[in-house]
Amino acid sequence: MERVRDVSLLPKAHLHLHFTGSMRPSTLLELADKYGVHLPDALTGGEPPKLRATDERGWFRFQRLYDIARSCLREPDDIRRLVREAAEEDVRDGSGWLEIQVDPTSYAPMLGGLIPALEIILDAVDSASRETGLGMRVLVAANRMKHPLEARTLARLAVRYADRGVVGFGLSNDERRGMARDFDRAFAIARDGGLLAAPHGGELTGPASVRDCLDDLRAARVGHGVRAAEDPRLLRKLAEREVTCEVCPSSNVALGVYDKPEDVPLRTLFEAGVPMALGADDPLLFGSRLAAQYELARRHHGFTDEELATLARQSITASAAPEPVRARLLSSVDTWLATPA
Repeated sequence: MERVRDVSLLPKAHLHLHFTGSMRPSTLLELADKYGVHLPDALTGGEPPKLRATDERGWFRFQRLYDIARSCLREPDDIRRLVREAAEEDVRDGSGWLEIQVDPTSYAPMLGGLIPALEIILDAVDSASRETGLGMRVLVAANRMKHPLEARTLARLAVRYADRGVVGFGLSNDERRGMARDFDRAFAIARDGGLLAAPHGGELTGPASVRDCLDDLRAARVGHGVRAAEDPRLLRKLAEREVTCEVCPSSNVALGVYDKPEDVPLRTLFEAGVPMALGADDPLLFGSRLAAQYELARRHHGFTDEELATLARQSITASAAPEPVRARLLSSVDTWLATPA
């Protein structure tokens, strides 16, 4: 059997990781016990919950589990612990740069308001970065289930904290709700403030939602984007514009977007020249972290070490990391590939 290199040693950037969803299951259990929160069996069984979010009922169940987990984050120390542990997990998986995604309005009621919540998160990120050596920044995400005016408020707040660690602006939650164009003003505020535009699209709905991200929100990256594989013209557009898709294979399968790992169209995107950044999305609910996504590409799609190195380079190039950090990580990818398996 051909020997292959350890993907956990492959330097890479992690561009699609949600805040609460990054939590360790053991930490969730401890925090739930601390605050007397009753967790459903789906969050205590030691195995990822069975989810299928391609219908309204399934998405509601997924969101309910996420909300229960988030309710266990109540104090600044809880935030600091989550961020530090997320950084530790990423370092273990070979990540050299992490952009963690958060909607601070979800944490504001527990942390004294919107501005205090974001400042606590940014301070935690700064501390975790210094303690672990991982380059780490924040992508503020609006909720498409809420009014677009709230998204504009978040965009202005994100721009205000661009010098404190916010590097991008996103749009998350059920893409079947709300039109991307309703949030165009929020994204214009973010872009004008120098932030990278990275809305979700092309996961629960088809290629049209990816086109909307490109045309209405002028996305530099698309969260997920896998359904673009269904439209050859859209694939060409993504490749020509060098728009990176933040592909989360394990998440796609867990949520029922695809039935099996081999159904995720990694090859289609890769061979069409669409840049990709593999991500773990919500490890708490989907059961696998960053390195496992690269292992999935190898095992189920036949990606060679050279091709995995290309994916790692694409993730680094698509990141908001400063140029010296990018150069160092790209050089480290070359070193990984040059080292005999």
